[in-house]
Amino acid sequence: MKVVIQRVLQASVSIEGRVFSSIGKGMMILVGIQEDDSQEDIEWLCSKICNLRIFNDDDGVMNRSVKEVDGEILAVSQFTLMARVKKGNRPSYIDAARPNISNPLYEAFTKALSSEMQKEVKTGVFGADMQVSLINDGPVTILIDSKNRI
Repeated sequence: MKVVIQRVLQASVSIEGRVFSSIGKGMMILVGIQEDDSQEDIEWLCSKICNLRIFNDDDGVMNRSVKEVDGEILAVSQFTLMARVKKGNRPSYIDAARPNISNPLYEAFTKALSSEMQKEVKTGVFGADMQVSLINDGPVTILIDSKNRI
């Protein structure tokens, strides 16, 4: 699994011109899923995300987690994170899991993230044409690949 985490002041997902989900201060997470991703990838990522110290403490140092600042999370499935762009100019999505694999893994990921956060994680709609709006705070943007843990 690959995730792009953005520290945000606010974020929302709209579908067909209507806001579907929105959050205030917290994390906007784009989630890419590969065929060989597993529950182990989900558990490792959820722990890493919820304990990632990217929020400022009282001294202005990034030393607090999203849980410590009582932040929110909006997680959106994003198959294009799995794009290969080495050859040519048209991305290949051969590494992206098919919907019958990625949708259940995305749902398991958001459920595990909610459990780790001890609050609801907001989502988009799997496979929908979505418009994502956000105000990146910092800006702070972090990339994490569960296959590259070292």
